[in-house]
Amino acid sequence: MSQLNNEVSWWSELMGSNKNQLTLALATISILIFAVLWRKWNSIDGAPSLPPGPYSLPIVGYLPFLGRDLHTQFRDMAHTYGSIFKFHLGSKLHVVINTADLAKVVVREQDDIFSNRNSSIAGLTLSYGGQDVVFSDNNSDWRNLRKIFVHEVLSKKNIEASRYFRSHEVRKTIKNVYSKIGTTIDISEIAFLTEANVLTSMVWENTSDPNSKGSNFGAELQKITSNIVELLGQPNLSDIFPTLAWLDLQGIVKNMKKQLHQLDEIFTSIINDRIISNSEKLNDVVGHEGKKDLLQILLELVDQKDATSISITQMKAILLDVMVAGTETTTTLIDWAMAEIMQNHHIMKRIQEELAEIVGLDNMVEESHLPKLQYLDATIKETFRLHPIVPLILPRSPSQDCIVGGYTIPKGCIVFLNVWSMHRDPQYWDNPLEFNPERFLTNKCDFKGSNLNFIPFGSGRRLCPGVPLAEKMQMYILASLLHSFDWSLPEGEEHDLSEKFGITLKKREPLMAVPSQRLPNESLYL
Repeated sequence: MSQLNNEVSWWSELMGSNKNQLTLALATISILIFAVLWRKWNSIDGAPSLPPGPYSLPIVGYLPFLGRDLHTQFRDMAHTYGSIFKFHLGSKLHVVINTADLAKVVVREQDDIFSNRNSSIAGLTLSYGGQDVVFSDNNSDWRNLRKIFVHEVLSKKNIEASRYFRSHEVRKTIKNVYSKIGTTIDISEIAFLTEANVLTSMVWENTSDPNSKGSNFGAELQKITSNIVELLGQPNLSDIFPTLAWLDLQGIVKNMKKQLHQLDEIFTSIINDRIISNSEKLNDVVGHEGKKDLLQILLELVDQKDATSISITQMKAILLDVMVAGTETTTTLIDWAMAEIMQNHHIMKRIQEELAEIVGLDNMVEESHLPKLQYLDATIKETFRLHPIVPLILPRSPSQDCIVGGYTIPKGCIVFLNVWSMHRDPQYWDNPLEFNPERFLTNKCDFKGSNLNFIPFGSGRRLCPGVPLAEKMQMYILASLLHSFDWSLPEGEEHDLSEKFGITLKKREPLMAVPSQRLPNESLYL
């Protein structure tokens, strides 16, 4: 018994005398184990770690993301973590790239790897399950559709052949605005209707029935497009927790299906009318100046039944891309541009002086004048720089694990290019928060993504294929509005450039402006 007491006493004495050392040892071992596990969790098979980012809770992910403005969050996280960072939302890993140098890796050096989409459920619903050009992954169908879009739908030849429609619709808009001189006008509304009328004329010029659903649905399309853009920009729990998708807790999929159904009815009616018309040979399938409209071109591709043929569903998806994306981009740009120009009177004066010199006060703007309007072109580019229409560009998803900026980017994660941040990077732009068109008189940038400091339409394989038409339409409408009228805010109103963030970056409140006659010859407006 005495011996047992001695042994216990010895053990107690040993434990007491080494308590601090043992505590320190256990803490050190715990830290080492945690470090090893952390390295394992943030690397793949010995590859470099994932990008830095905020702490995320298990299952839920980064909670603050759900309750704050996205721009503010991304700005703060970029300030904390640098040019590339990650965050988790539910089961999805998101990576945000904030600089042109790292964007180069994605859209140039590893463009093929990053050319897939990780589309939201709302986007897939809208695009008939990813059967369009915008939301589809990089596969053989997408490559065929994009080729059709670029070389058939919006080819240089077709855009040139549809010059008449653009001129006709812009003149109608000027006449309409003239009839409302002295009253308040919604700039985004007139821009939308002008663009929508141009596109419908290009797409189904030869619709046999002038009273068909597609003959004049600009106002209806504006409402549908607005609803679609809002739904695409809403955070959806079904994207964060895919197992909940079948519940559609927020009703986003249900509402998107409703919008798609309305457009689908219009497209189906127009397509069926044309098929019947073609079969009965009620028209010669050519329109103004002997040109086939885009509906006829697409129907012939459906009938080809070879490697380049498309389905009726893909045809509708292409029509949807043209009508929704085409109207939204141009409308939002013109709203921002007019707001900035009206706030900066010296810029408006210089634009109108250029228009007076190139066009003349006894003429209306023609498309032939547009290439000579260098200051207006610079103003449009500066608008896109400071107010990028799609500030995060539609996300890409790598088809395999890869390295960007020294960090591992895992296969299947969601990668955002933060164009809003790149366009305001003081490393590349002097006084980046200042609206200054003159920077683009010396800094020659285009809309094709060749200069990665300026990529409002993206770059690489996923560059927006509608750039040529968008570039022409936005300049033509703006030049005509600014040449034909002087503009002012309604009495008592102040300039407001606050933003409303969604999938697109819109003015929080649409621009309301009052036109007054600028050209001396009244007959030009009639």
